[in-house]
Amino acid sequence: MPVGVPKIPFQISGDEEASWVDVYNGLYRRGFLFIVQEIDTELSNQIVGLMVFLSLEGEVNDLYFFISSLGGSMVDGFAIFDMLVYLPPTMHTLSIGECASMASLIVAGGTFTQRIALPHSRIMIHQPNTFPFETPTGETFLEIKEFCRLRALVGEAYAKITGQPLWVVEIDLERDIFMSAQEAKDYGIVDLVASGKLEFSQKNPSVRKRPFEVFPS
Repeated sequence: MPVGVPKIPFQISGDEEASWVDVYNGLYRRGFLFIVQEIDTELSNQIVGLMVFLSLEGEVNDLYFFISSLGGSMVDGFAIFDMLVYLPPTMHTLSIGECASMASLIVAGGTFTQRIALPHSRIMIHQPNTFPFETPTGETFLEIKEFCRLRALVGEAYAKITGQPLWVVEIDLERDIFMSAQEAKDYGIVDLVASGKLEFSQKNPSVRKRPFEVFPS
């Protein structure tokens, strides 16, 4: 039985021989990214850095995100979400396991028609959580104002990428709503429920244009 992270041979452009890299490094270089933990600053920095690097390198036209997370920081989640919307590669998001809170928004932020939920995955949306305040009263009011602003952005983002009316989204965000893969498709969070083998294309000759702008200037 192997000990530690398995290693695989990977041919780096310009090298005569393949190098041995860990399996995740090899997958990242092929455009397969994983969000399978709490979304925090460290994870966001890693994912965004990989997205920008692979976009600039130009050898990968499709990025695939395997997502199974209970959510996390709104600010860090929006960093990933914005990169999904604005970077040129086609962004395939795949919901595996459970995608809750900000993770569900990231799933919905993939390229239109390329958002997939596996049959037994489930997706949950709700309003952002807050924590007890331990700051002076004046600063607490400022934090409440900023929190309300972020909550409004979450609602607007869900409405624009799902096609649901904003008032419907605002009502739904008031409580935890768990959806099956089919229910998430009906709501507009994903476009397809996987029913067969997933096929990965690494040779997309053109960059597909986003059908909408989430936050137009």
